[in-house]
Amino acid sequence: MDLHSYDQARIAGEQRRLRLQVLGLNTVEAEATFDRVARLAASFTQSPLAMVNFINDERQMFRGMYVPTASPDDKVSPDGGGIPFDLSNLSREAPGSYGFCPHVVAEGSQLALDDVFDYPRFKGNPLVNDLGVRSYLGTPLRDNTGMVLGTVCVADFKPRAWDRGLREGMQELTETLLSDFKLRDSLLAQQKELFAVFDGAPFPIMLTEGPDHLLRYANGKQGAAFGMVPQFSPGRMVLPGLESIGVFNAMDDAFRTGQATTLSQASITTYDHPSPQHFNFLCTPVRTSPGAPISGVLTVAMNTTGQAYPGADQQAFAANVQQRFERLGGGGLPGRRMDSAGYQH
Repeated sequence: MDLHSYDQARIAGEQRRLRLQVLGLNTVEAEATFDRVARLAASFTQSPLAMVNFINDERQMFRGMYVPTASPDDKVSPDGGGIPFDLSNLSREAPGSYGFCPHVVAEGSQLALDDVFDYPRFKGNPLVNDLGVRSYLGTPLRDNTGMVLGTVCVADFKPRAWDRGLREGMQELTETLLSDFKLRDSLLAQQKELFAVFDGAPFPIMLTEGPDHLLRYANGKQGAAFGMVPQFSPGRMVLPGLESIGVFNAMDDAFRTGQATTLSQASITTYDHPSPQHFNFLCTPVRTSPGAPISGVLTVAMNTTGQAYPGADQQAFAANVQQRFERLGGGGLPGRRMDSAGYQH
């Protein structure tokens, strides 16, 4: 690959990562919708291995997966010959260059390999050596803007012909996910309207994503008190003051248990006040629908300096916000626009 092509690939990867972050898809966590599509792909093509694979500039994330379990009750097996080995513990992520999916994303077109050994370019791929894959069919996974975010793919442990019917069927199955991306964008617009309320709140508010607490949103009071930081940055690293007083430990508990966690009367010197201030931090796990997995943590900081009985307004506000999030329905956490310096608004 020449330097120009390398730069193009790097930029495309960064753009995919940003789009996946905005959609809430830049993680390896399984999601029922994508697991279901992977199972349908395996069943439709009678393949023992299927994935819905999102690819950023660093790694591949198999948020949808169907793999052999070696179970006698499993309906999908190669010609009734049995599963050669159990892949039920297969990781949901891989390096960015692993397998054949990166080629599908780079070319933006479907890739059908009837027998990998017939293609010197692919014969030595680690996927062949590690899993024994001999045939592969990958279809570009495009979002509603036309951007290729990854693939929907199937693979087999023996050579096989991917006929026109299978190729067209996989294309149609992949396109069913367009409605999911459209829904996510619709929810993003609604959630941005909700954040307009946060922008005017008189106390610091931030929303983080995932177990690493990547910062998705912070209002003006949060930035003024604890510091403005780049969007999608890991909270612990960029907000050391909050880390030192235990805020992120409280957020860990909220994310892990699914229960709101309070850090009371924590003392910290803020950027907008010369002397230490006392805060109550209420960390509320966020689900974008009542039955969805926890996707992030909403943290509200109430300045309690000089107050004897703080916290009621804070808790009522956070509870109201949680209810409003759930009413928005399923989908990804919201993204925020950034200015030229990379700060969220």
